[in-house]
Amino acid sequence: MLSPDARVYVAGHRGMVGSAVWRALEARGLANLIGWSSSEVDLTDRDAAMDAVTSAKPDVVVVAAAKVGGIMANSTYPVEFLADNARIQTNLLEAAHAADVDRLLFLGSSCIYPKMAPQPIPESALLTGPLEMTNIAYAIAKISGIIGVQSYRSEYGRRWISAMPTNLYGPGDNYDLETAHVLPALIRRFHEAKESGAASVTLWGTGSPRREFLHVDDLAAACLRLLDVYDEAEHVNVGVGDDVTIAELAALTADVVGYSGALEWDSSKPDGTPRKLLDVTRMKSLGWEPLIGLREGLESTYAEYAARLP
Repeated sequence: MLSPDARVYVAGHRGMVGSAVWRALEARGLANLIGWSSSEVDLTDRDAAMDAVTSAKPDVVVVAAAKVGGIMANSTYPVEFLADNARIQTNLLEAAHAADVDRLLFLGSSCIYPKMAPQPIPESALLTGPLEMTNIAYAIAKISGIIGVQSYRSEYGRRWISAMPTNLYGPGDNYDLETAHVLPALIRRFHEAKESGAASVTLWGTGSPRREFLHVDDLAAACLRLLDVYDEAEHVNVGVGDDVTIAELAALTADVVGYSGALEWDSSKPDGTPRKLLDVTRMKSLGWEPLIGLREGLESTYAEYAARLP
């Protein structure tokens, strides 16, 4: 169980995931929270990360810092997605070990699994087949993070753990169309189409791939639960256990946003992995359940997006 007095460093605390974890920790009553912006501490710089973490001496580290993006960003900038994420992870693990951090939670991504993994995907599917090529650089980086955590456990006895969330959304998401994931990109495109009176919106792919979507506040609750009770080498999937087609997601998002134009699909663009539904049996066995439904989560997320527009 997390001590109320624990000093917790949330790496990436200004991002969507890190800020949700920060809110959850504050709601739990933890007051000794540590966070630095990227301008204060460049986590891709080994010396900067080492100095910051060893000086702060946290009891717990949550690795939510990462370079993330959708299919377009992953395909366009594979070097950055591989190198930046590998550096951030390696630097943070080294620094946490040097600072004698007892508990660390590394957050990865469901893209670590093979493209044709069995559905729903169990944790044991890792490294059992070829990856999806559209985001292979990011996936390899995240896999290296899992192996890093397991290596520190086996070599040094660290009580460090890893979690693999499904597709996330919620307050603080990235709405840059060049780098956004599918759900925030849909929110922005439908909002702009509604505002401009566009008769139709053309979307990438066929709409047939299936994806599950977890609200980031539900993920944050799962993170706290894992830090409270979990201490095993194998990573843990975090998802809702249900999925929708991208076409269904687009229709639901358009309805929430209030866009009534036509939805068209450009099948010359890549779909990515056909299905990516996580087996969340292990996570649910630890006493956690997602509480925010997709429509409810979309409505609150769109309200937050619209409220911060000029």
